[in-house]
Amino acid sequence: MELTPRLKQILLIMLEEEKAIPVKELALRIGVSKRTVQRELEGIGSCLKPYHLTFETKTGKGVWLSGIKEDKKELLEILQGTDSYDVSNKEERRKRLILEILKDKGLKKLFYYSSQFKVSEATVSTDLEAVEGWLRSHQLIVTRKPGSGIEVNGTEKNYRRAIRAFIEENIDTRMLRESYEVNDGLAGQKIDFGSMGRILKDDVLKRVVRCIGAVDDKRVLTLTESSYVGLVLHVSIAMSRILKGEIIEQRDDWSKDLTEDDDYRLAKEIVKKLEEEFAVAIPKIETAYVCLHIKGAKHQSIEWDGQKTIEVERKELLGLVNEMINAYDSEHAFTIKQDNEFIQGLLAHLQPTFIRLAYDMKISNPVLEEIKISYPEIFERSRRAAAVLEKWIGKPIPETEIGFLTIHFGAAQVRMEGRKENLRQVSVGIVCASGIGISRLMLSKLEKVFHESIQMEAYGQNDITPYVASKVDFFISSISLKQLDADVLLVNPLLSDEDIEKIRQKIFHYERIPQKAKKETKFAVELEQVNILAMQIKTILQYMEVFKVSNDITFEQLVGAISGKMSPYRDRQTMIQEDIEERERLGSQIFAEFGFALLHTRSRGVIRPSFSVCVTRDGKEFHDSYFKGISLVIVMLLPEDENVRINSEILGYISSVLIEDYDFLMTICGGEKEEIRDALSKHLRRFFNQYLSKLQ
Repeated sequence: MELTPRLKQILLIMLEEEKAIPVKELALRIGVSKRTVQRELEGIGSCLKPYHLTFETKTGKGVWLSGIKEDKKELLEILQGTDSYDVSNKEERRKRLILEILKDKGLKKLFYYSSQFKVSEATVSTDLEAVEGWLRSHQLIVTRKPGSGIEVNGTEKNYRRAIRAFIEENIDTRMLRESYEVNDGLAGQKIDFGSMGRILKDDVLKRVVRCIGAVDDKRVLTLTESSYVGLVLHVSIAMSRILKGEIIEQRDDWSKDLTEDDDYRLAKEIVKKLEEEFAVAIPKIETAYVCLHIKGAKHQSIEWDGQKTIEVERKELLGLVNEMINAYDSEHAFTIKQDNEFIQGLLAHLQPTFIRLAYDMKISNPVLEEIKISYPEIFERSRRAAAVLEKWIGKPIPETEIGFLTIHFGAAQVRMEGRKENLRQVSVGIVCASGIGISRLMLSKLEKVFHESIQMEAYGQNDITPYVASKVDFFISSISLKQLDADVLLVNPLLSDEDIEKIRQKIFHYERIPQKAKKETKFAVELEQVNILAMQIKTILQYMEVFKVSNDITFEQLVGAISGKMSPYRDRQTMIQEDIEERERLGSQIFAEFGFALLHTRSRGVIRPSFSVCVTRDGKEFHDSYFKGISLVIVMLLPEDENVRINSEILGYISSVLIEDYDFLMTICGGEKEEIRDALSKHLRRFFNQYLSKLQ
């Protein structure tokens, strides 16, 4: 039996666990449905036989692997030595190419990389052209030698800077952090090194973790997770090169400036443990690099231990911070200086900043431009504070560093203003084409970010009446609403970090101004709405359908089949198909991260609101790549009638439940019509009761 990438993930988790693990938990940890895990586990016994292990399962308990410890360890080592990345993911493949070059800069033929990444030499050549710009920006030059291969040239200092930049740029990406975990990392936590671990070879990475973890020092234990991961990865790359016999340049003038302080002695201790663990002599320059990494790292907090030398440093730093605050805002300097959270955060930030500036260690700031645009006044004030720092350290302060100072000062200013004002709850409208799809997904995410600070409601673009606009402070939309006379913030449907920050700014503005007056609703209107709501819910439950189709069906064929099921009339079928396809062109409704597609739209082809489910006959994924590996399609259609507002609320509620209630989604995946109807009925009853409670 061939091990699929997903089955490898399942086995790795089961091998880590010493007890039974429920299939539902396996599914959650991998990010797939329970049914998908069950399908992967079918026939697993045959692939375990060569390792003398057996697959055990018990209802109510879960699944586990049975066998002796040595056999489990053998399988674990084999699985960890394999890679399961998606060869079609161009971005990930190119990042892997950069990493492979950085960890081994010797002469290599294209065939070496093509075999590493399981692609053709032509594809590697194209990828290489794409990454040359990144390498060149770090003074690393690609040289092609006909008949011999390719070579990357640059100084050791430039290599190290490139490695550091690569780690900083990718520390939170799927490529580095998706599926590989090493235990006993930072303060006993599980630290996830992702696919990087497999490229570096797991054994090297795990041994480096063991060496650094054995160092009992506060400067290691208080590292932030990203700094800890960065240190481990940097050292692991260096060890990979040393173990291959690659000569690391010894001469580097800047290393002479490093004094043998506590950080340098800590670096020597780490290097000594590495030499003992790997039984190799490590060049002295490596101690300097480890020392710089320690000095430039960020810490969770900063502590003063009362020693005289540290106390002097503390006084100097506090004096610097006071001068920076005075330069930032002399009028409110006293209030800012009382913000202990700000003081401690800035002190912890400044120490590694000094090292970066002193040794010309650049740091990336991906949100710099957004900060400058969104907070121009705070940025300019922070520039004044940076001028104090520049004079103090004798080095120019780049804008990337000023950007980070802006974050610290900006947070302090928000806390200061929040303490002075009575803030109100902000009313926000979330808008998409229908009001039942993307808007509900955005609403669910925003509720988790902003909690009780805002009151949100989802709308379709045709729902925004003058009455609605009068009671909403501002709208967040995934589509253009130029015709709307209201404050509209256009965002990406998946809500990037930049979008979240823009929304935060809007909330910050509106929670400080008076609320719009609300109009009273007549009891008779409410009574009518309740009656319509009950009828529409009954209709949805009565006409709910489950369709089963072939895995080989294309997206266009599927839409055609759905349209045929929704109406017996050819003209209406055409309307439905065209409306679904038009909505898909506005933005894909296939959400691979959630495991399903949500085809939703308004259409003149339907005469009642509908909720339908479409699954593959065998429960396996659609073969058409357009479906992105899903096996479930949910269809929600709204008629163009006078009840569009209530219908939108009903189907919108169902959209949010799909994301929030895992069991409901699993019931739908099962494809059993009556089970789905029962689960849907339960949720719609809850929605009806909530609707009534709002009227009281």
